[in-house]
Amino acid sequence: MAAAPDPELFREVFGRFATGVAVITSAGAAGAGGMTANALCSLSLDPLLALVCFENRARTLPIVREAGRFAVNLLAADQERLAGVFASKLPESEKLDGVPHRLEHDMPVIEGSLAWATCDLRELIAGGDHTIAIGSVLALGLGEGEPLLWYGGHYHTL
Repeated sequence: MAAAPDPELFREVFGRFATGVAVITSAGAAGAGGMTANALCSLSLDPLLALVCFENRARTLPIVREAGRFAVNLLAADQERLAGVFASKLPESEKLDGVPHRLEHDMPVIEGSLAWATCDLRELIAGGDHTIAIGSVLALGLGEGEPLLWYGGHYHTL
């Protein structure tokens, strides 16, 4: 019988897949917050659907669940510091402090993002130690610049 695949090798294998970096934000009666993510994608063109993966312990997940909405903020190359802020253990209520943003459909959209989308939460699906969120796209927008990338456990630019 073959040994089970090694979780660390799994992480390294999929770490070779270069991705963009996003901050997922949400706000509701319980407060506002956000997290850095790279497990996201467009899911459907008809209807417009986006998919985001949350670690089950992510402090942003209960905010999204309660609000029933979230925003996807695709980060530009000059926003690496923001990626660190939203990946940190700062209290959720402090992550948006001092971060220029505006509300679109009551969701925080970070100024200077490369692109953004606001979504109504359509479905949450259990996926191991993560929860998959599917959102119906409400609004979209484009910024300018080059993308912030994640590859091999580090941030990169083009």
